Amino acid sequence: MIVRNFMQWARTAAAAQRAEGAGALARAYLYSQMDERERRDAEIALMSLLDDPSPLVRRALSDNFASAADAPRSLISALASDQSDIAAPVLSRSPLLSDAELIDCAAIGDAYAQSAIALRARVPMAVGAALAEVGAREAAISLAVNPGAELAEFSMRRMIERFGDDGEMREALLARPWLPAAIRSELVAATAASLTAFVVDCAWLSPERAERLSREARDKANVAIVADTALRDGRSGVRELVAYLRESGQLTPSLVLRALLSGNRDLLEAALVELSGLREDRVAGHLREFRGAGFAALYAKAGLPAKFLPAFRAALEAQREFGAMEGGEARLSLVMVERVLTACEELNGGELDRLMALLRRFEVEAALEQARAEAPLLSAPAGEESVYAPVIDMDALEAAMAEAA
Repeated sequence: MIVRNFMQWARTAAAAQRAEGAGALARAYLYSQMDERERRDAEIALMSLLDDPSPLVRRALSDNFASAADAPRSLISALASDQSDIAAPVLSRSPLLSDAELIDCAAIGDAYAQSAIALRARVPMAVGAALAEVGAREAAISLAVNPGAELAEFSMRRMIERFGDDGEMREALLARPWLPAAIRSELVAATAASLTAFVVDCAWLSPERAERLSREARDKANVAIVADTALRDGRSGVRELVAYLRESGQLTPSLVLRALLSGNRDLLEAALVELSGLREDRVAGHLREFRGAGFAALYAKAGLPAKFLPAFRAALEAQREFGAMEGGEARLSLVMVERVLTACEELNGGELDRLMALLRRFEVEAALEQARAEAPLLSAPAGEESVYAPVIDMDALEAAMAEAA
């Protein structure tokens, strides 16, 4: 009887009153004691309200049924396909929607509806993959910042492919905990590419100089990522990252040499394994005897440039002598760079000029980094210590470009 009276009243009531009444009927359905006949009548009445000309009525239904596990199943499906401001509460909270329905709603929905799905308390991997593939920028950012979203590595890579030039998108992904090393490296590359395009378009730097600064900043960040990966995931993690760097064209001799001159031997060892195809134990053995013919043969098999061999040997010798530098896993060691420069100068007859130019740039960078680290000590009170902590900082790429411009 109550439901019948409601339907008669709704014929003449104003839109705001109908919306309030729809909410009351929804709460009665969820929380009142109804017999089977009354419950069936209530379901019919609720479904009929989907034809109400006022969106306020349907929004009232969506708000009240959004989190309900015992809501009418067909009503939830209908509300999920409604206009986005009505569908959003259901899309973001309803436990009744299947993965397939969420994927379908993501495919046909606008950015608002897609973002509602992306911000659910738990976003299954399949739904996340669909949003990464077809979602708007806002939905992709919402997905990235949601700790409850299960994102596969290929989904994050697709998001970078689509929106890698967007700074907010990159920051959102970078903030995710336990981000795969390869994804962090891709974010670095995307940041570098975006900044290079920006400074070239502004005519602040020539394309060639911008590309060099971008490449060197990217290499510096990758060395820090390798060091962090070695601590977090061990050799297997470094091997996976090196495989990605090779596939993406970032595994260059200058990157490997930079890592070695930063006190990081893991990248060289993993690169030699990846490029030569030899077992890790054989590579490690040749590295221990880096002055011998076996290391030279391994180096050649890996396809590294022959002119760089003296620098690698000198760097390994310096690393053996000086050991790990303070903070050396993330920044160039000036003492090691100078040692390699001295060794290569003695051998240079003109054929090592390009290598010497690279080492000189390393020298300038290392000297500047050391000055930045030690300058605060000159003004600090006696007895105070300053500890250098390597950080992967996307802003460093922009700072390098601005400084050069």
